[in-house]
Amino acid sequence: MTQDGPAAPPADPPGGRRAVLVWGVAVSVYFVAVVFRTSLGVAGLDAADRFQVNASALSAFSIVQLLVYAGMQIPVGLMVDRLGTRKVLTLGAVLFTAGQLGFALSPSYGMALAARVLLGCGDAMTFISVLRLGGRWFPARRGPMIAQVAALFGVLGNLVSTMLLARLLDDVGWTAAFAGSACAGLVVLVLARLFLRDHPKGHAPPPAPGAGTPSVRCQIAASWREPGTRLGLWVHFTTQFPAMVFLLLWGMPFLVEAQGLSRGRAGELLTVVVLSNMVVGLAFGQIIARHHNARAPLALGTIAATAALWAAAIGYPGDRTPPWLLVTLCVVLGACGPASLIGFDFARPANPPERQGTASGIVNIGGFAASMAILLAVGVLLDATGGDYRVAFSSVFVLQALGLVQILRLRGRTARRERERLVASRVETVHVPA
Repeated sequence: MTQDGPAAPPADPPGGRRAVLVWGVAVSVYFVAVVFRTSLGVAGLDAADRFQVNASALSAFSIVQLLVYAGMQIPVGLMVDRLGTRKVLTLGAVLFTAGQLGFALSPSYGMALAARVLLGCGDAMTFISVLRLGGRWFPARRGPMIAQVAALFGVLGNLVSTMLLARLLDDVGWTAAFAGSACAGLVVLVLARLFLRDHPKGHAPPPAPGAGTPSVRCQIAASWREPGTRLGLWVHFTTQFPAMVFLLLWGMPFLVEAQGLSRGRAGELLTVVVLSNMVVGLAFGQIIARHHNARAPLALGTIAATAALWAAAIGYPGDRTPPWLLVTLCVVLGACGPASLIGFDFARPANPPERQGTASGIVNIGGFAASMAILLAVGVLLDATGGDYRVAFSSVFVLQALGLVQILRLRGRTARRERERLVASRVETVHVPA
């Protein structure tokens, strides 16, 4: 409070070249984390041969990695809110680089599994940090576009993994390919230490609450009570996992073993998913920035289109799905990643700045928890049915139905809550003396 009334809220960050530089370094850390995260997607068959494991054991690599990732989201959100993005991103780079190098050198299945745990832990620290850093360095109106552009660089990381690492595995073998890629982690670690800053000068965040357990519990509970946070989680849950499951592990085996494609052709179709993701992400960012009410229709439309194309692809009569339908499926799957980011656009206005990291962590659990469940279900069903991908891939519809029910249940509550906040902010503005 001042003598004249309540203190004015801090002005939006200015953005500019300095913001682009700092945020670009953070995005580069996320880019490398995604390269490492998705590297197993093109190496699944190689991993099965190297460690002599079946489909269920192979899926455990991705399941454990995503289990750690999902389990770390709320702790990471709290860390970001309290320690700042620079420290969290630096620690993340150390962990995911060690994990990738360990995966390259692991002589046994157990050690390789431990390496994926380490990688998942480091990877979990990246995206929330990038979102928080964008909010600290750019004006709030840029939020949806900043999130989509950050995800776009993650998609580029997926593209590098799909195209480059697949060739390296063929040319130089397992150890050299994974150990060589780990060098990129060392590069971004150095960049993060040299150039990252938590916020521009004069835009320091408000003091964080105490670090004790009650404070942590209250911060999580306050974020969860907001219907926008819960809606964000379910949007992320329902939209992200079909493409994640396809790209992270089961797309390549499905296209090669069930559809009879060569690894080269299958890799091209995975690339279609990635390229579609890039285009749709930019479009969604522009649409949501200009039309805030488009969030729910875009998310629901993506869910419907994904379910329809997934059903058409696995249910097509005969032994093989036509190439045009596989391409169409991959194009639609490319919309899943951008649609999942809409979840953050529901959580962001529902929470004050000091809870943004925590709320983002809650939302980010959704899609990765769903991906983990379906990765396991597909592996178990493939083993149980002797490799029937139609049965195994049908498990996707169960989680889509669950998520859709929750989205429809929370959509109205979130809209009412946002209207209440908007009215309250206008009233407060009217009563604050000039």
